[in-house]
Amino acid sequence: MPKLADDLARWSAQARAAADAADIRAEWREVGIVEGIADGIARLSGLRRVRADEVLRFAGDVPGMAVTLEADRVGAVLLGAWTDIGAGSEVAGTGDVVRVPVGEALLGRVVDPLGRPLDGGPAPDCRAVAPIERPAPAIVDREAVTRPLATGITAIDAMLPIGRGQRELIIGDRQTGKTALGLDAILNQNGSDVVCVYAAIGQKSSAVGRVVDTIARLGPKARTVVVVAEPAGPPGLAWIAPYAACSMAEYFSERGRDVLLVLDDLSKHAAIHRQVSLLLRRPPGREAYPGDVFYTHARLLERGAHLSSGRGGGSLTILPIAETQAGNLTAYIPTNLISITDGQIILDTRLFHEGQKPAVDIGLSVSRVGGKAQAAALKALAGSLRLDYAQFIELEVFTRFGGMADARTQAIVAHGRRIRQLLVQPDTRTRTLAEQVAGLLALAEGLLDSLPPEAVPAFAERLALWLAERAPGPAARLAATGDLSADDRAELLAGLRDLAARPG
Repeated sequence: MPKLADDLARWSAQARAAADAADIRAEWREVGIVEGIADGIARLSGLRRVRADEVLRFAGDVPGMAVTLEADRVGAVLLGAWTDIGAGSEVAGTGDVVRVPVGEALLGRVVDPLGRPLDGGPAPDCRAVAPIERPAPAIVDREAVTRPLATGITAIDAMLPIGRGQRELIIGDRQTGKTALGLDAILNQNGSDVVCVYAAIGQKSSAVGRVVDTIARLGPKARTVVVVAEPAGPPGLAWIAPYAACSMAEYFSERGRDVLLVLDDLSKHAAIHRQVSLLLRRPPGREAYPGDVFYTHARLLERGAHLSSGRGGGSLTILPIAETQAGNLTAYIPTNLISITDGQIILDTRLFHEGQKPAVDIGLSVSRVGGKAQAAALKALAGSLRLDYAQFIELEVFTRFGGMADARTQAIVAHGRRIRQLLVQPDTRTRTLAEQVAGLLALAEGLLDSLPPEAVPAFAERLALWLAERAPGPAARLAATGDLSADDRAELLAGLRDLAARPG
């Protein structure tokens, strides 16, 4: 008996010491029930303390997001596969909002909107996360757009220039080269320090594969992040995709770097927003879109800015893409996006089928900011280019009927045809600033008037090799300063006369 009493005392002391050392505390967790689920949308009950945009955890650790809050119900979108979730399944709140990994580890990778790898590699080793919803920089945190973002496309850099920190909409019908335009802007950053983020929202896997392959072969792959929301995936992922991509881009701009974000495309995003809203039984408005569709895109695009020096001086340039139907720019989503952005590049179906690529409608397109950030040499040569081209377009319509035209009209039409041919560029064939300046200089000085219009594209293609061999000095100074001195202009003109005189 004495031995048993000693053992009990020893065991009691050990238990008391273990209890004192253990971190035992109560944990409160609210658990709800799935009442119904379909098409990536779940109706929940029992989550009385859940907040808007809060992350939810379903069975199998599938994430979701609370969207609509009613007195006794919660509407949520799922951000993962819901095959193992059904009526009666448990769901719990987390008290946190949706966050995505951000950082240098994302560069060169293809990921989904939650940062999970889609390129077969390991998960990106990101040390930081950021919420997908963030307030746009305040007015005092912004500076004027004063530096150009070169796209390598003469029609844009000369007549519709884009500045770093601008929001420029790319809009047009299906199959008119919208994605190609955004892709060319990314490819042209090979010679710059700009970080690129491409967000594919509901795009076909084959189309996304071509973009990824082109960037890997010709573009700045090591400075590019590709965010893909596949059309067959949960609609919730496509819904948050542009916001997730924007947060990934902001990580770099807030550290003083210049970033280009291409959103391809916001028309599909608006359709997904409409789908989600209708499934959540929100009241429909014009064209069945919910009333907050303008705010949905405005709060996203307002995050594009040139930050002040106090915020690091970085910039986030956004090129959203939108699709029109039969060229209707007055539809709901196009008009919303046009009113939000700082200009629009409109692609015309007729020009595309006539072989004018990129099929930019110069008359309807506008850049409300970039002219202040245009390279000085390009600005000086492109001053009258847009007016001359618009005048040519108007006069060409009349000459097509075979009517008599005076010598002045014939000269304007002949010059305009050479402008049009100089603006023709194959996909993925971007031009340096020196190439663009040399081509426009030859055009302005009448050196192309002796060439037949169909020979002008070949002349433009020869400029790259000619500049490298015969005028490396002026080309280097142009790239460094963006300006063209009188001596460099004279040297370029002398060589361009010889180049234009030689057969292609």
